[in-house]
Amino acid sequence: MPMIGRKLFHAFAVLLVLTAAVVSAGARKPKAGVIRDHFGKTPDGVDVDVFTLTNDQGMEVRAMTFGAVILSIRVPDRDGKFDDVALGFDTLEPYFQNAPHFGSVVGRYANRIAKGQFTLDGAAYRLALNNGPNHLHGGARGFDKVVWKADEFSGQSMVGVRFRYTSPDGEEGYPGKLDVEVSYTLTPRNELIVDYSAKTDKATPVNLSQHTYFNLAGEGGGDVLGHVLSIAASRFTPVDRTLIPTGALASVEGTPFDFRTPTPIGARIDADHEQIRLARGYDHNFALDKADHALASVARVVEPKSGRVLEVRTTEPGLQLYTANGLNASGKNGHVYRTRSAFCLETQHFPDSPNHPDFPSTILRPGETFSSRTEFAFSTVDPR
Repeated sequence: MPMIGRKLFHAFAVLLVLTAAVVSAGARKPKAGVIRDHFGKTPDGVDVDVFTLTNDQGMEVRAMTFGAVILSIRVPDRDGKFDDVALGFDTLEPYFQNAPHFGSVVGRYANRIAKGQFTLDGAAYRLALNNGPNHLHGGARGFDKVVWKADEFSGQSMVGVRFRYTSPDGEEGYPGKLDVEVSYTLTPRNELIVDYSAKTDKATPVNLSQHTYFNLAGEGGGDVLGHVLSIAASRFTPVDRTLIPTGALASVEGTPFDFRTPTPIGARIDADHEQIRLARGYDHNFALDKADHALASVARVVEPKSGRVLEVRTTEPGLQLYTANGLNASGKNGHVYRTRSAFCLETQHFPDSPNHPDFPSTILRPGETFSSRTEFAFSTVDPR
């Protein structure tokens, strides 16, 4: 073979090898793992770290030690395109206020307690009033405004981060020292598992929830009125004008609250219904049709354009549907989040349970362990 021919043949062979390497690298599956980075400092100088969880499907969840906040959730659509489906902020500083509670763990008591007061074992307790005349999500400095200790873990193709916080006796008015642990586990099946546990040295109300705002079209992707929702609940808890449960358990039959069959979120969100008018949309607790403490599928959301699906499973008896009524915030990537640009599905015990003996009890006593699990499972469908 002439010299020029040999050189051309050699160059062509090298090109083939390089092309094969690129194709092979492109086809290589992502590797599951956890990366810990520094994210910033609180105003009083406490370091805040961020954990990036990745599974072997490429799904990614980022969470930080301030508020145990979920910063982002990146999942694929039906065509394999990844988007962040959780609203939030680009930097740490806006989370110090975070009035919408983007991505936070909320507690010691998620949701509302009427007039910020309750009686337990004959003693009266008064809490902060941070939501009109009521107490909301643990008060002015709830669990969403503290720095948690954290460490990562992995095993059996699952990766995660475990957050720990000790709430001192009397914090925000609550009795008892409460040791809390919350873990986020990312599975190979694109499931984000949230496990909660707590122990106390005095009787105290405990109600923990995760407050991520979802938009399955991608954060900043417009309103969620076309998302198709189903909730396994035949009853809900009507509220008064301050959004405190009246104590009744009302049937969803024939009301805008009947999501027992798949229904667009926006189909009845402006209905001429007293409960819709009071909340300017949905901000209501659903009493789930499930056995006590059993892990069950309770809600499913489909975003038709992207094909993304979110299924929610929980051991909790209640689910708060919130449609970001009145939301107006500058969020990630220069996006402005407006009213109804997200939905929350907050698994929980019922609001104001300490003042409603007929509701499932939220009282944790010494020697007992509060334990709860919620799973957010992501997938896709092709409804085209």
